[in-house]
Amino acid sequence: MATIAKRTRRNVPAKITKVHAREIYDSRGNPTLEVELTTPDGTFRADVPSGASTGDKEAHELRDGGARLSGKGVAKAVTNVIDVIGPAILGQDAIDIASLDAQLCALDGTTDKSKLGANAILGVSMAACRAGAAAAGEPLYVFLNRLAGSPKMVMPMPCFNLVNGGVHAGNALPFQEFFACPTGASTFREAMQMGAETYHALKALLKEQHGLDSTGVGDEGGFAPKLSSPEDALKLIVSAVERAGLTGKVTLGCDPAASEMYDKDRGVYNLDFKKPAAEQQPENIMKGDDLVAYWVEMAGKYPLTLLEDPFDQSDFESHAKLTAQIGGNVEIVGDDIFCTNVQLVKEGIERRATNAMLLKVNQIGTVTEAIAAYKLCVEHEWGVFVSHRSGETEDTFIADLTVALGAGHLKSGAPCRSERLAKYNQLLRIEEELGADAQYAGTDFRKSGRF
Repeated sequence: MATIAKRTRRNVPAKITKVHAREIYDSRGNPTLEVELTTPDGTFRADVPSGASTGDKEAHELRDGGARLSGKGVAKAVTNVIDVIGPAILGQDAIDIASLDAQLCALDGTTDKSKLGANAILGVSMAACRAGAAAAGEPLYVFLNRLAGSPKMVMPMPCFNLVNGGVHAGNALPFQEFFACPTGASTFREAMQMGAETYHALKALLKEQHGLDSTGVGDEGGFAPKLSSPEDALKLIVSAVERAGLTGKVTLGCDPAASEMYDKDRGVYNLDFKKPAAEQQPENIMKGDDLVAYWVEMAGKYPLTLLEDPFDQSDFESHAKLTAQIGGNVEIVGDDIFCTNVQLVKEGIERRATNAMLLKVNQIGTVTEAIAAYKLCVEHEWGVFVSHRSGETEDTFIADLTVALGAGHLKSGAPCRSERLAKYNQLLRIEEELGADAQYAGTDFRKSGRF
């Protein structure tokens, strides 16, 4: 890495002298937490994201309840950072992230971080990483790379969320996200261009076929057209790729977020769960095996390369059946089923449930724990798909983390909305800084940590 080699790595402590927090607002207009951590090198900031479609076993996001801000305020978490965490870590070295994160977990003392709040703990963990990088005199992605054991750094394939459904949009589309995946790009910059061109081609198609009111966007910047059929969404993206002249270079992905449509009482997946009961069709009420067959059919008809959460978070059996049938060609990613948690990933590996894990730092609450889950996946040759949340901020931490881990792919929404593009634009800067050493994952995106 020629550009990086010119920097002299410092070996000085980064003693924490002050910790502060405040309530800010995310991309959905909901409150979230911002942490500021001060060392002799300056003050370093981190913003914590928040999800709408969340797994039952995610670390606990502390909210205030009550009437203020519809109960979503984070004043309690702010107080925990200032009055509990701050005094406990003053004088600690921000470079030693593993020790700091362990101290934060011990200070909370619960298995799900429900005492202090995973949002409070994560904000401190992320800000400390930035302080540690500054003390070491190196970019954040280099600091995080060493923290992860120095795997080969690569530029990830971005998975662009072009069509929104599920709980992220006000249409009848049951599946939450439909991706365009520029596997055929040669650089990250070219991948961004392919994503933008496909996005605008899709907008033109939607306007022509469904009218201007179908070009409004959902929480993550993807379009939210008046569709109810997932296959129609896949067809639209295929047509947009063709219109953009990128056939064969851009493949498809989907995050059904199937836990949202799973009827636990009946043990069925209701693909019409967003429709009134009178409009729900019997053929859209499926057992696990029916949905397995559905995805096998879709993978045979469309250039599908990635499926995230195709079944409920408790349905290990259906995940395993699908992985056994199409996992050689399609990455099956577990999100709600694993929650970036080492113990849950271990269970998934033992049951051969999927062949990849989604990594969301706020699902587990510290950077160190997220890296531990990543390492377990790499050890078993699983993919690691780094992800934003639907409630985002301008914070670009996951861009640096994805490069640091050599994770090979990430999703940060559509090439639209600044809280999404902040991450993609940071990756453009990193690629420029790495210069000739910037390898793009492309078709090898599943080789997380093994490039």
